[in-house]
Order: sequence, then C-alpha cells, then structure tokens
Amino acid sequence: MRKRKWFLLAVVFLLLGGFSGWYLLSNSADPYASLKEERRFAVPDTSRIGKIFLAHRDNETVLLERKGTQWIYNGNWKVRPGAMENLLDAVRRIEIKYQPAQAAVPNMVRDLGSEGIKVEIYDKRNRPLAVYYVGGSTPDERGTFVIREGYNQPYVAHLPGWEGNLRFRYSLKGQDWRDRSVFAEDPDRIKEVSVEYPKQRSQSFRLEKSGSGYRVTPFYPGTPEIQAPYRPGAAEAYLVGFENLVAEAFENEYSFRDSIEQMIPFAVVTVKDKDDQVKTVKFYPILSASPATDPKSGMLSGSAAVERYFASLSTGDFMLVQNRVFKKIFWAYPFFFEAGIQ
Repeated sequence: MRKRKWFLLAVVFLLLGGFSGWYLLSNSADPYASLKEERRFAVPDTSRIGKIFLAHRDNETVLLERKGTQWIYNGNWKVRPGAMENLLDAVRRIEIKYQPAQAAVPNMVRDLGSEGIKVEIYDKRNRPLAVYYVGGSTPDERGTFVIREGYNQPYVAHLPGWEGNLRFRYSLKGQDWRDRSVFAEDPDRIKEVSVEYPKQRSQSFRLEKSGSGYRVTPFYPGTPEIQAPYRPGAAEAYLVGFENLVAEAFENEYSFRDSIEQMIPFAVVTVKDKDDQVKTVKFYPILSASPATDPKSGMLSGSAAVERYFASLSTGDFMLVQNRVFKKIFWAYPFFFEAGIQ
C-alpha cells in the first residue's frame, strides 16, 4: 500500500514538473511575455504577418494582404513599396515612450475615440497578433496617442531613433497605398515593344525578340527600313529602361480626363511579355508656359518645354508622369542603328 502511495506521489510530481517546464519554455520563447498585455503594441517579426486591416473613423477601410512576395491593397492592387515599408517599420518598432499623467487621459481617450485609426494585425493563419488604435500626436509632434483594444489606459508611443508623427504611417487612404509603377518589367521577359509616334510616323518602331537577338523594324508599313548596321547592344540597353518607371501621381479623378484622352497622343507604347500579357500606355504632353532652352546653345527654341505627361494606361488608370523619368523609352527608330546617333 505504501509503495502504491509513493508511486502516485512520484507521478504527480513528474506531471507538475513537466507542466512547469513547458510553461517556462513556452513563455521564454516570447521576449515580450513579461510585458503587461496592455503595453504590447509591436510585432517584432513582421515576416509572420499575413494581413493588416486599418479602419478609419469615416468608415473607410484598408486591407493589406501578403500574396507571396507582394502586398495587395483591398484585394485588387499592388501596394506602393515605400508605403508598405514605412508601415511595417512602425508595426515592428512601435514602442511606448511614456504613460501620460492621469489628468491628460480624458483628452487622449476622446481623441482616440473620435480620430483613432483601428489597427488589426494578423498572422498568415489569420490569427490576431495585435489590435490597437492610433490617434493624434503630442503638441511637439514627437509622440503619438495609442491604446490597446479592450483596455482603458492610453499611452504615448514613438519609434526609437525617429522623430515625427507616427500616425502618418497608418493614415494613408485610397490611391496613396497603390503602387505607382507604369512599367516594372524584367527585360529578359519582354517579347515585343512597339512605340508609335502618331505625329512623327517615321520615328515609330517595333522591337521584337528574334532567336538570341532582337529585330527592329518600322511601326508603319510605309516607312522605309533603315539599311545601316544595327548598333550592338542597343536593344538590350533600351529594354533596361522598362525595369522601373514610376508615375508621380494618380489622376483618375481629373476633371478634364475625357477631353485629354480624345486628343492625339505624343506616343503610344505597348509592351508584350513572354506570357503574351500586353500593356499599352498613351502619353499626352503637358506643355509648360515657358519656351524650352537648347541645352547646347542656351538659345530659346521657341516651343514650350515638356516636363510632364498625362499617361492613360490600358489597365484603366490615368496618371501624371515626368519626362525626365520616361524619356529613356522615347527612342526613335534610327537610334538602334549606327547612322542614327550623330
């Protein structure tokens, strides 16, 4: 009987010891486990995040979802890399700067109640990692009001080593989240490019992949083919220009959009990739009020300079682009040949 009693006691102690070990190990895996739950805002390992949901007080919502190596905004559009990097940096490093004096709490709570952005962060299995509200800033703009959902104590938060209003990283809306890339092509995957200049037909061309090289021909059938030697590496150098062409802004709500799209464009650029996916962009020049200056002579040319274009994309977007960024793809047909560069 005594042996059985000692045996049962030994089993109980073993079970308790095992449970204690499991509890300590499971908690030691989380470096933030010692913090009170209401003070935990940061998600240090952002690679765990699968989704971020932001809800504004005006009922506008933002859903950012990880799809492979990309982030998608509201299920339809790629997210602008810079905007996502700023948000993830805030999510990873947000830290309590101080707990406010009790006298300041009522005003902070009112601010969070009226202006707070709800932030819901989920892992890749749709399990919540953090839910909190981001409100306004302190008078010196060096701290931001935050509060965990389900708790009554607000805090002033910041990013260590960075000064500014943390709210701006969460408060983007609509097209401010969207990637502004017009062309973001892998040059090796481009199958064909055509550039049509409706008012300069002889300068228009078509560039096509041909075996291990490229073939450049006139865009219009009536344009004579250039017989001069092809300039080695010209096609490859040209295609590199399509890797990262980003617009200045979206102009989808521009009031004169319909009128502009009825005009004859300066250029129509079409890119087809190896999967036969096609993107076409029409460029409409925005003439500046002052005439252009010849960079060699310094003399006025008598014609207005073009610094920007409206770009009408086959995807349905209407954007503002800069000539200094996009001029690299506005080659003329002769540029691909030895006689074309003077």
